[in-house]
Amino acid sequence: MNFDISLYLVTDRPLSKGRSHEYIVERAVKGGVTMVQLREKDISTREFYELALSLKKALEGTNVPLIINDRLDIALAVDADGLHIGQSDMPYEVARRLLGKDKIIGLSVETIEQAREANELDVDYIGLSPVFDTNTKSDINTPLGLAGIREIAGFTKHQTVAIGGINTSNTADIIANGADGIAVVSAIVSHDDPEAASAELSAIINKQKQSTCS
Repeated sequence: MNFDISLYLVTDRPLSKGRSHEYIVERAVKGGVTMVQLREKDISTREFYELALSLKKALEGTNVPLIINDRLDIALAVDADGLHIGQSDMPYEVARRLLGKDKIIGLSVETIEQAREANELDVDYIGLSPVFDTNTKSDINTPLGLAGIREIAGFTKHQTVAIGGINTSNTADIIANGADGIAVVSAIVSHDDPEAASAELSAIINKQKQSTCS
């Protein structure tokens, strides 16, 4: 499946200022978000399922894939576009067998060694996590930093999306050091205007990619 990983939105209900995922996602996509990941840690399976269905409907016709975090059962139940897994989640081989070859599977890598190991897998992208310190995840390793992105970009066969502490001030540097895209949480979901925040980030990414290519 073809997809654009440039600006990847990861949902977070506690950071959304009381606004619904649907509200934020619809506006973020208008602003330029190219992928959406539904991440939920503290709701029931039924709630997760219904929310995933609702977001899938909201994304119809946009060509923006809906990725489910961790929950293979939810991804299968709603026929989502893909699944994102971490190092301690469902083994990649099992996820691929159950989802099929046409679905997107992303894998978080937190170290250089994990990124090298991922080259043995035909995942569709790897998430470099975290790039910088972040408050949205507490169980994380030492940040990879720009040097880590640059090193991984030099050997990985996969598309890469950087996550962790990313905002308008460091997006250009991340793309300049070899990441194919950025994944953000609070920079969009906590912003008073998710559409404007997405548009600003999208413009920075596109400008840097054009600069790198020229």
